Amino acid sequence: MRVELRRTANYARVPANPAPSLRAIQSVVQEDLQKFRQYFRSSVQTEHTLLNLVLRFLFRRQGKQIRPTLVLLCAKACGGVTEQSYRAAALLELVHTTTLLHDDVVDESELRRGMHSVNALWGNKVAVLLGDFLLSRGLHLATTHADYEILKALSHTVQRMSEGELLQIKKKRFMDIDEEVYYRIIADKTASLLSESTRCGAYSARADAATTERFRQFGEHLGLAFQIRDDLFDFESFDIGKPVGADLDMRLVTLPLIHALNQAGRTERRRILRIVRQRRKRKADRQRVRDFVANYGGLAHARLRMESHLDQALALLDISPPSPARHALATLSRFIITRNR
Repeated sequence: MRVELRRTANYARVPANPAPSLRAIQSVVQEDLQKFRQYFRSSVQTEHTLLNLVLRFLFRRQGKQIRPTLVLLCAKACGGVTEQSYRAAALLELVHTTTLLHDDVVDESELRRGMHSVNALWGNKVAVLLGDFLLSRGLHLATTHADYEILKALSHTVQRMSEGELLQIKKKRFMDIDEEVYYRIIADKTASLLSESTRCGAYSARADAATTERFRQFGEHLGLAFQIRDDLFDFESFDIGKPVGADLDMRLVTLPLIHALNQAGRTERRRILRIVRQRRKRKADRQRVRDFVANYGGLAHARLRMESHLDQALALLDISPPSPARHALATLSRFIITRNR
């Protein structure tokens, strides 16, 4: 993927507050979010005792719900929220929750957002089967209401996410990842679901094909910025429910490290890669890698790329008529790259 590095005046289109409140952003669709939550909860109702127990645990630790928020804001920006918008938001959140459950099993993670993961409390089998249950409920929701176009696009998205995960596993083994491969991975693993959220929002509001595609591209750039922000967290000291250096511990090579390795000499590059390949790293090893990344401009380079994707996302958004929903989408875009968790 070819990425244009540029700094523009696009930030002028976003409120000056460097740390916008997600709650304030979501207030534009607050009533719609409440209806979405009803859709979401009703779609997973079951009489199975264990499932209900684990589902209640999941509901207590619900995250920011950025994907449903994107669906509803994009729908509102394109004409108005419809019943299909609520179903699309619920389906996307079900798929997203499924991927988190399965990711925790694959990564052997014991924490999710600072709390015990489902697999840590109930074991891998329950976590995998719960994910399968949620995905099946999403499929049922879509087919019951004949949302076949959304289901078709989302099935392609799940395929992309799986392929991105498998490519990352392959590259982690050989440590031969470059920026082009990195972008392929994060586009498939992360940006695909955000771009489907924005596309579904526009589509559910009966937007024309060109507008729907533009909103999809908006979500793609937003998703790339989102993942680069996540990768920067690994080298920064924030309480985000994920230990600093967690990606390093899993031997993941992300954009800040890729750039630093490309700038360093052969001897130092080999020394750092030797540390990254180690399954167990000391605190001093993690600090050495973080210092290396900072000294060779890895953090600055990643931030520049992140801001470039924000610029491109906002430029696509600017084509739409001004509205409270468009303003909220611009503010949410800013929130994504300035958040500290």
